[in-house]
Amino acid sequence: MKLRKKMSDMQSMAEFERDDMPESPTGWVAKHVRAYVESDGREGHLFQGLTTLLLTTRGRKSGQPRRTALIYAQDGDRYVLVGSNGGSSHHPAWYLNLIEHPEVAVQVGADKLLARARTATAQEKPALWKLAASAFPQYDTYQATTDREIPVVIIERVS
Repeated sequence: MKLRKKMSDMQSMAEFERDDMPESPTGWVAKHVRAYVESDGREGHLFQGLTTLLLTTRGRKSGQPRRTALIYAQDGDRYVLVGSNGGSSHHPAWYLNLIEHPEVAVQVGADKLLARARTATAQEKPALWKLAASAFPQYDTYQATTDREIPVVIIERVS
């Protein structure tokens, strides 16, 4: 019952494509997201040689949509994200948001989908970490510089 209510809270993709969505306070991230959105993924999917997607979460405090660009790896039809926050001692806001509201929207190139996000289990994490680190080896350095266990997130399309 709770899952049904949560999924109905999302309503539609349109909710996550609002023009008035706040931009990232980090200038280069805001520019990257803007280019990705305005070009329908033609610009921004490949960013400095890395594949990126747009993740839209619902703010855990505000309830408003929040969008950011993230490096991803692909595991079959699932997307794999790493909550590295550059090796910071705290989780990124997008990760905290999806813990509270796992229903997300994702744009990969021009493909837009509604999805459910979850933290990889202890059993899943080693293989997925290796996959993600092969896409962006800096993740290993980030983990070595923080005491925080950096989470791996699995994004699965909702039918």
